[in-house]
Amino acid sequence: MTAVIFDCDGTLVDSEPLARRAWELSLAAHGYTLTDADAEASVGLPFPRVHAYYAERVDLPAAEPFWAEFSAELFALIDSELAPFDDAVTSARELRERGVPVAVASSSPRDRLERTLRRAGLLDAFDVVVAGDEVANGKPAPDMFLLAAERLGVPPEECIVIEDSPPGVQAGVAAGMHTIGVSRTGAPLAGADRVVDFLTADVILAT
Repeated sequence: MTAVIFDCDGTLVDSEPLARRAWELSLAAHGYTLTDADAEASVGLPFPRVHAYYAERVDLPAAEPFWAEFSAELFALIDSELAPFDDAVTSARELRERGVPVAVASSSPRDRLERTLRRAGLLDAFDVVVAGDEVANGKPAPDMFLLAAERLGVPPEECIVIEDSPPGVQAGVAAGMHTIGVSRTGAPLAGADRVVDFLTADVILAT
């Protein structure tokens, strides 16, 4: 394996609780109370699919104007409360120091992804950054991982994907890449080649 592609939210940074709170606040303004089942059904998916999911349950503005509402809530939380996962951040930086090409491929739109990476001090940590709005099909489709591999100049079969969500694992497998699930809570990640609860550069490269 010659390159590593990281997911961002839930893998590099502990942003999923912040995203849930932003959805709760945004949906409450339209009279909808988010449930645990809702949150589980939408984790790891790109914004347009999550918006469509909730638009089936409550009358919402179209995706673009609703993004303005949602991102205002989310970005305030990112700016004030975002915490990186130190094991993942250290692993990504160490891999790059060893000369391993590294990328991040996230379902987040470019503005959210760059804000998250900037807040976490990771804007300079990757050779390639792929955002969810750069591909036609988000996770669990393999598009963004394949685009990351193309930009790295590495065949998909020589890439390792690091993911924390079921849709992300499915996308890595569909891309034909060795897929490591990182489960810090012990939740299963079916389909991953390996599941770990802590990341190091050596753990990642021990394929």
